[in-house]
Amino acid sequence: MDEALTGKTALVAGGTRGAGRGIAVALGERGATVYVTGRSTRAGRSELDRPETIEETAELVTAAGGRGVPVRTDHLEPDQVAALVARIDAEQGRLDVLVNDIWGAEPFVAFDVPFWERPLDQGLRMLRLAVETHLITSHLALPLLVRNPGGLVVEVTDGTAETNAEYRKEPGLFYDLAKWSVLRLGLSQAAEIAPHGCTALSVSPGWLRSEEMLDTFGVTEETWRDALAKEPHFAISESPTFVGRAVAALAADPGRHRWNGTSQSSGGLARVYGFTDTDGSRPDSWRYIEEVVVPGRPADTTGYR
Repeated sequence: MDEALTGKTALVAGGTRGAGRGIAVALGERGATVYVTGRSTRAGRSELDRPETIEETAELVTAAGGRGVPVRTDHLEPDQVAALVARIDAEQGRLDVLVNDIWGAEPFVAFDVPFWERPLDQGLRMLRLAVETHLITSHLALPLLVRNPGGLVVEVTDGTAETNAEYRKEPGLFYDLAKWSVLRLGLSQAAEIAPHGCTALSVSPGWLRSEEMLDTFGVTEETWRDALAKEPHFAISESPTFVGRAVAALAADPGRHRWNGTSQSSGGLARVYGFTDTDGSRPDSWRYIEEVVVPGRPADTTGYR
C-alpha cells in the first residue's frame, strides 16, 4: 500500500459504482479515509434498481488499506448534504479531497431522437442529477475543504474540453449540456478556491467498463474481452480502477496545482504519472475514438494501450 494519503479525508459523492467506486478504492489504496455516498444501500436501492451499494464500496476501500465510511445521501437534498459535511467535520475535522461523481441519469439517455422529441421532464431530471447535485455538494462542502491549503476538487465528467469541443449529437442536447456544465464547474471552482491554496479540475474516464456497461454486453470484468465479438472497439475500454488511479495520483501529488482549472482524461494523466490499468496497459480512449472510431477505421488498439 502506498501511504501517501494517510491522514487525509476524502468525500466521493456518487461512489456506489462505476468511476466513483474505482476512485474511492484507489484513494483507499493510498491510505485515505473515504466517505462514500449515494442512494443505494443494503437497506434499499435507488430508482436505478441496481445491486451495487455504498456499503460494498466502503468495504472495498477498507480492504485496499484505507478506511471506508458509507453514508446514504441524496445530493439533491441540501439538508442531507449539510448533515454529511457536518459529520465529516465532527469526525475528521478536515476535508482534503472532494470528488463530485454524482450521475444516475442512465435511464434518460436516448439515441437517434431529436432534442424536441425527448421527454422534457427526463431531460430536466438529467440536468438536476448531473449538475444541481454537484452544485449543492460543492456549495456545502467547500467551506470545510478550503479551511486547509492543499485541498482538491475533482469534477468527474465524460470527455474533456478538447474532445467535447464539437456538439455530441448522440446522446444529445441534454447529455451534452450536462457534461459541458461539469467541465465548467471544474474551471469555475478552480478560480474560486485558488486563493485558498486549493485546486479544482475536471477528470474524464475513457470508455468505462462500469457495472452497467458490462451488463449491457453480458460480460464480467474477468470476461470483458468476450464483448469484442459484438463491438470490436470495446478493446479500448478501461476499468474503473484506471480513472481511480488518476484521481489518486492527483491527490498524492504535491504539485497538483499545475492542473488547476484544466480538464484531463485518465489516459492523459496516465502518461504523466505512469500508472496503469489492472492489466498493465494505459488505454488512451479519447485519442483512439478520434483517430480510429470517428474515421471509421477497423478496430486496432496498437499504440493506444
